[in-house]
Amino acid sequence: MFIKKGDKVLIVKGKDRGKSGKVINVLEKGSRLVIEGLNLIKRSVKAKKQGEKGQMVTVPASLNTSNVKLICRVCNKPARVGFRLIGFKKERFCKKCKAAN
Repeated sequence: MFIKKGDKVLIVKGKDRGKSGKVINVLEKGSRLVIEGLNLIKRSVKAKKQGEKGQMVTVPASLNTSNVKLICRVCNKPARVGFRLIGFKKERFCKKCKAAN
C-alpha cells in the first residue's frame, strides 16, 4: 500500500471532497484508511452504568485508498506516488517533484 499511518492526504471523492487530514489508521485487508476529523458518522453508544444516559457520538469512518491523494512533504501538493529501488531498499517518491517521501 502506498499510504502509511501519519501521512497527510487530500480527499478526492466523497462528502468531504477537497479537505485534507492526517491518516490515523490503515486497514490493509480492504485497502481502506481512517482520516482524523474527516468522513464522520454518528454512532449510538449505550449507557455503561445504571443512571447514565446513552448518547450519539461522531466517529471517523474508513475511506477507500482510491478516493484520496497523498500530499507531498516537500512540494506540499497532492500527487501520485511512485516507487524506486535504491540498492535493496524500496523508496516512495512524489511523481511531481521526484522527492523521496
